[in-house]
Amino acid sequence: MSKDPKNKKMMPITSAASGEGHSVVPDVYCFPVQIVNVYFIGDPNEPEEWVLVDAGMPESEQKILEEAEERFGKNNHPKAIVLTHGHFDHTGALVELAEKWRVPVYVHEKELPYVTGREKYMDPDPTVEGGMMAKISKMYPTEPVDISNHVQTLPADGTIPPLPGWEWIHTPGHTPGHISLYRPEDKTLIAGDAFVTVQQESLYKVIKQEKEISGPPRYLTPDWEEAEKSVKKLADLEPETASTGHGWPVRGEFLHEGLQDLAERFKELAVPKNDS
Repeated sequence: MSKDPKNKKMMPITSAASGEGHSVVPDVYCFPVQIVNVYFIGDPNEPEEWVLVDAGMPESEQKILEEAEERFGKNNHPKAIVLTHGHFDHTGALVELAEKWRVPVYVHEKELPYVTGREKYMDPDPTVEGGMMAKISKMYPTEPVDISNHVQTLPADGTIPPLPGWEWIHTPGHTPGHISLYRPEDKTLIAGDAFVTVQQESLYKVIKQEKEISGPPRYLTPDWEEAEKSVKKLADLEPETASTGHGWPVRGEFLHEGLQDLAERFKELAVPKNDS
């Protein structure tokens, strides 16, 4: 397993929401870790039946372990970890958690190279407009993690083995194998970074967690055509609740109008001018 120090560097950026966990719906719990969210899916009354979605920032494993113990009790590790994608802020504690819990980690097949140590992501583009978070993005690690001993490919039929009632949706653009998780029964969506609810390029907005529906982080999104298709795909679902990799969960009219507007005006609202 790779513990490359280049990919484990603690990032000195923290939002106002960090450490303040909250329920999105009764069995979906959002836990902000610095500037990114991880999700616990499962009923606290059934502590052996939960799943972790994404694995936070580098050096965040202890915070995630403590929050999981608070919610599900001691020694109740998850049935699995599901990754929306493999960027450093979603896999920061992945190696440590996978080794400690000895559970499978499910990813899309196109994300396998980035979680088995074979391939690195594109370098961040600090020239995109938007603010200080974009400018400092050249500091972000892009080296792959290696969880070859635990990784499993998500089934082609769209099911998620440890999560009955949920399905995965391929939402590429931000990364080739990016997925979102969706539960049709109550229209609950976990979108990863297919879209986010805070403008991720602005340091001020990230720290303050100023709520707005925005496209995927510009400095780490290589394929804007695919990213647009993914947002339109999610908008067509008309979710009732949406939780994203960055920012607050959103619901109701704010979600419906904001996501539809983003889908309709994606090139204007999301795409950097030098890519449009």
